[in-house]
Parts: sequence; structure tokens; C-alpha cells
Amino acid sequence: MLLILRVILMTVYFLLVSLLGSLYCLTRPFHPNNTSLFGRLFSWGGHRILGVSVTVEGTEIFKDLGPCVIVANHQSNMDLFTFGHVVPPRGVSVGKKSLRYIPLFGQLYWLSGNVMIDRSNPEKARKSMEITREAMLQRQMKIWVFPEGTRNGGKNLLPFKQGAFRMAIDAGVPIVPVCVNGYLSTLTLNKWHGGKIKIQVLPPVSTKGKTLEELDVLVASVHAQMQACINALDAQK
Repeated sequence: MLLILRVILMTVYFLLVSLLGSLYCLTRPFHPNNTSLFGRLFSWGGHRILGVSVTVEGTEIFKDLGPCVIVANHQSNMDLFTFGHVVPPRGVSVGKKSLRYIPLFGQLYWLSGNVMIDRSNPEKARKSMEITREAMLQRQMKIWVFPEGTRNGGKNLLPFKQGAFRMAIDAGVPIVPVCVNGYLSTLTLNKWHGGKIKIQVLPPVSTKGKTLEELDVLVASVHAQMQACINALDAQK
């Protein structure tokens, strides 16, 4: 019964925030803080409805950090409620073009200034990332990317796509890994306490002086670092 109630409440909350957020964003479309504002709102209600406790460490890293590329592990659509409050000011995400077709949320996602790429067309996707790189530098933005490219279902990290890392090297900005524990396997939404979510923001990885010849090594290094962090978070009680 509790599980059904939570599903209903989450659906209503999702649609309500998406509707009100879209209307609000019409007054300041593509503002650099829209994504951060509504990410926090999605998380604020989502955590309470799901009955989860959330601990976050390392967000102070963003305080004095300029443009950067943030990479995070992607488990499920619930990541919206999991990671939302970690998105820093002047942060936007890169998502697939099909998100625009989700009723209400698609409009909010677009009006918040997030980047939509067409993954079915590599050439268009590449050009979108180039435009995003220039916007990141000119507007001092932080770009959030799920480098796995799809949901991993709460299991081990999938191989990383190189686009985010290539963009970071080209722009000469640091990469900031953000890790969350495998919460999907521990959530108990039919109980009052739904579980624990642990998020760790890791120190920035510099790309200064790096070339595209070092791309494979950089991707592998960040992947290994994130997998080790996720394993450590899963081992915590």
C-alpha cells in the first residue's frame, strides 16, 4: 500500500513541479540557474516522498570552481530526484533529444537551458557538443554529463563514451566526478524508511596540458576512480 501511495505522490509531484517550473522559466528562459533551482526542488520533495536519507560530501568543491565538466554514474530515471540538489549554480546537463517529448518535463528541461543532443546522428551530436563547449567557456557554465550514455540499473559502471572528456580537453577545463551508491538494490519503498543514498563529489581532474592522444588514458583513469568510489560507498553501512 505504501509503495502504491509513493508512486502516486511521486507522479503528481513530478508533474506539478514540471508544470510550475515551465511557467516560471517562461519569465526567464535559459537562465543559467534554472537547472540548479528545479533540480533542488525535484530532490527536496522526492527524498521526502520516498522516505530516503541522503548524505552528500564534497559539494564545497564547486564553490570556487569555474567552468568544468561534471561526470556522474547513471542508474535510473530516479537520478533526477537523487542528484538534483547536487547540480551547482550555473550548471546544466546534457541529455538525449527525446526528453523534449516527455509532457511538461520536456518543456521545463528545454527552458532551463539544458543541452539536448541527437544521439542517432553522430555529426549533429558532435556539433551540439562543440556549441556546448563554447557556451560553457563564454558563460562560465558547468556541464553535467552521464558518460555511460544510458542507465546501468544500479550495477557496475558501463564503459564511458568519450564526448564529455573530449570536450573537457578541448576547453582546458577540469572534470569533476560525482558518484552515488547503488541505491536501486537497497531501496525499500514499501517501508517507512526507504533506504540510504550516499553521494560523493570527488576532487577535480585537471585536463591542462592534455591532448586528445591522452583521451583513452583519461577516460580509463576517471572510470576506475569512480568505480572505486562507488564500491566504497556501497560498503558503508
